[in-house]
Amino acid sequence: MNSKSSFPEDRVLWQDFLAGEVRAFEKLMSDNFRLLFRYGSKFSKDRELVKDSIQDLFMILWEKRDNLSPDAAVKPYLMASLRRLMHRQVSSRTWVGGEALQDEDDYFEIEFSVEDDYIRNEATNTRTLQLQKLLNALPRRQKEVVYLKFFQELSRDQIAEVMAVSPQTVSNLLQIAIRHLKAHWKAEFLIFFLLHFLF
Repeated sequence: MNSKSSFPEDRVLWQDFLAGEVRAFEKLMSDNFRLLFRYGSKFSKDRELVKDSIQDLFMILWEKRDNLSPDAAVKPYLMASLRRLMHRQVSSRTWVGGEALQDEDDYFEIEFSVEDDYIRNEATNTRTLQLQKLLNALPRRQKEVVYLKFFQELSRDQIAEVMAVSPQTVSNLLQIAIRHLKAHWKAEFLIFFLLHFLF
């Protein structure tokens, strides 16, 4: 990974982890577990699979730490790594007596929690649910770009890194998604979206 972390504390923590410090490894895992669980849950409804994938990811990182780049941007790197790992697991697992995993080509769900701070009243909640429905009607890759851009505040290059596509593809997907949103909602609602979900 060539892009550097924009958070100096993440960079220091990452380098301490690479040096084999167990406390840094534990902090890296605890600091990023919630983020990774939310992202992993976009690809599968199986909560245990998501948790297991995150644990597997950190075990793999610990084992391969000598070969990892000290200049990695921590958040995009972890998200990209989890995405690849889950896609491999989803495509290779056969479930007996369990719920079938969603196809990675058509499943990516954006869901808002009613506990989130930006859902302040019933009217806002209603509009949020409408937005959720609209977003989930987008093709999977467009949903993922919107999620990474507006909900995780990643740059175009970081999104390209996470999704393993070119920066131009990211721009194209985002433009198409925004065009679709504009076609279905008034301008003021799009402004509401941009203001309330850039966090």
